Amino acid sequence: MRDAAQRSSAEIDLDTEVAPTTLRRSWLVGAAALAVAATLLGLMLGPVTMAPHRVLLELLDHVPGVRVRSGLSPSNAAIVWKIRAPRVALGLLVGAMLAVSGGAYQGAFRNPLADAYLLGVAAGAGLGATIAIASGAHSGGGGSQLIPIAAFGGALIAVTLTLALSATHSGERGPASLILAGVAIAAFFTALQTFVLQRHVDTIREVYSWILGELGGATWRSVWLLLPYVIVTSGVLLAARNSLDVLSVGDAEATTLGINPQRVRLVVVIAASLGTAAAVAMSGLIGFVGIIVPHTVRLLAGTSYRIVLPLSLLGGAAFLTAADLLARTAFAPGTIPLGVVTACIGAPFFLVVLRLSKVDR
Repeated sequence: MRDAAQRSSAEIDLDTEVAPTTLRRSWLVGAAALAVAATLLGLMLGPVTMAPHRVLLELLDHVPGVRVRSGLSPSNAAIVWKIRAPRVALGLLVGAMLAVSGGAYQGAFRNPLADAYLLGVAAGAGLGATIAIASGAHSGGGGSQLIPIAAFGGALIAVTLTLALSATHSGERGPASLILAGVAIAAFFTALQTFVLQRHVDTIREVYSWILGELGGATWRSVWLLLPYVIVTSGVLLAARNSLDVLSVGDAEATTLGINPQRVRLVVVIAASLGTAAAVAMSGLIGFVGIIVPHTVRLLAGTSYRIVLPLSLLGGAAFLTAADLLARTAFAPGTIPLGVVTACIGAPFFLVVLRLSKVDR
């Protein structure tokens, strides 16, 4: 019996040694290169195509202390800096936030199908935005900012209710109780949203335009509003990546290794939910990013969260920027809702992940 246990322990040690647990510089450089390439393509391509070197010079001209001539006409320069640049910047931030949050959720719940919308974030944001649109208050002066504010508030309320309802009689929040509470809250908020839409049928088109997700209304103000949330919440999630690796062996084993599973899970869930709420408030509901990117990283680079989370941050930024470029150029001058593009990519990907998960079990 003791020999069998020793062989099992040796096999575990061997697996740990074989599986990559450190982030290789080449992967980090590659992911950053993809993000840079997506950024340049997003700035160059559109109804008006511009030369790469002129776009780069135009960006350099806006760096403090740098003065260069890009050779772009005033109208083309305005297109780059006032229309495309904030849209690309917002896409980078939203994609990074959704992807790293999805990876963190999967680690916290030990569930490969967990997504950033798991705890009712999407339903809460959708209800908040629906109420703001249906009330008509956003159509007043300066009211265009009311929709993201209402969406952010609705998402936070949903997450707060989920965390409150998931606590057991002992005050602990396990993965199963969090998921069940999130499903219940999401169903409740979706029902409320349907009721509001039924009472304000004339707003259905505008509501669904927001729900399908888009970056067309991006401004530098929305970028600067989202940036602090991305920096803070991404920092918290990246700092927790070692704890998520320990958590993957199970709560009991993690406790013996000095990790408090409930505390780690609560911090990760709050940080990921806060970042996701801020992201969807600015972009609408864009699904599947938190599944596609982390799983692609796992397949290519490794399953350790010391690898998954940093690469998901960069990969998510590149993926959503590229998806937005496809959404606005595939049927130019018309556009496709960004959420439709990510769903068309993500739904088959989700089925593949689901199939692989069943095979693993």
